[in-house]
Amino acid sequence: MGENTFMGVPRDKIDWAPAIDYVKCDYCMECVKFCPHQVFEVRENEEKRLIVKNPHNCVVFCRACGKTCGPDALAFPNKNETTKRIKEIRKELGGSE
Repeated sequence: MGENTFMGVPRDKIDWAPAIDYVKCDYCMECVKFCPHQVFEVRENEEKRLIVKNPHNCVVFCRACGKTCGPDALAFPNKNETTKRIKEIRKELGGSE
């Protein structure tokens, strides 16, 4: 991804990426096929064959890959809490709210 900030906040300070529930995941890989940002990585011959390899590539507030997940195995942080935290970080960095 070319951008490294979101709303003036360094992307690596924003907690927004999918979490995989391995109990629900059936390894259909629809999320991998759908996501154009290389957030996920498939690892062959490992217990957890699907991982979130590049969490900071995930577009903040995007949940589209989760909508492709039949078993509903992807979860995201709370949007309201994330928005609040972004505003706090902007204020800490001397920006506007």
